[in-house]
Amino acid sequence: MTLTKRIIPCIDVDVDENGDAAVYTGVNFEDLEYTGDPVEMAKAYNESGADEFVFLDITASAEGRETMLETVAAVADEVFIPLTVGGGIRTKADIKETLRAGADKVSINSGAIARPELIEEGAAAFGSQCIVISLDARRRFDDEGEHYVEVDGEQCWFECTVKGGREGTGIDAVAWAIEAEERGAGEIFVNSIDADGTKDGYDIPLMKAVCDAVSTPVIASSGCGSPEDMEEVFVEAGADAGLAASIFHFGEYSIAETKEYLDSVGIPVRL
Repeated sequence: MTLTKRIIPCIDVDVDENGDAAVYTGVNFEDLEYTGDPVEMAKAYNESGADEFVFLDITASAEGRETMLETVAAVADEVFIPLTVGGGIRTKADIKETLRAGADKVSINSGAIARPELIEEGAAAFGSQCIVISLDARRRFDDEGEHYVEVDGEQCWFECTVKGGREGTGIDAVAWAIEAEERGAGEIFVNSIDADGTKDGYDIPLMKAVCDAVSTPVIASSGCGSPEDMEEVFVEAGADAGLAASIFHFGEYSIAETKEYLDSVGIPVRL
């Protein structure tokens, strides 16, 4: 039986000047613009035919604060598809509180890089299916990586970053994906700092490098500008799910239109 490819909208949530949760959209993790209310957007996506929904608190890790769990709970009340929540999750207790707030899965980046044992602790306590490891990766054209691919005629590796792409780690993203899988991660969520918000298409070399290295399902994120881009990341890279934000937030394409296109070109999706 062929597994269907998942189409996943994502909201990036921050705190506005009044201290309220708000959705923002940017380019390359910068130049963020107000996009809408997280609870209202979650409700709309739940009704749109999305397969899953992702809520990312985009400044929790950088600011060293906890995820906004009250907003997560309000979103969970409106979403009856699998909900993944990320941002500021650093301990097993954080995972527990996020799941109790209504998340089905947690997405962890900085917390797992700082202490990889968190993956094993989370998987043992709550099941691997709850633990999603997020990679915020960027291209580097030097000799400090482990896994190289050819990009534009040059050898390139991908570095993991933390704090919303603000800091490099020196960790090879492909090597880290392999380790995360070995430690019990149930999914790998791959973001490209270089492609984020550009709508020029997914970073296919990055996505393919990770997909080829692990058997764990891979969610491709960053750069989607059209249903054709999703087709490419499914066919060329082998991703299991395509995540997008801008094209859905601003009504350029609907979830239904995206799925209808993918179905028309032979990509298995849930209609």
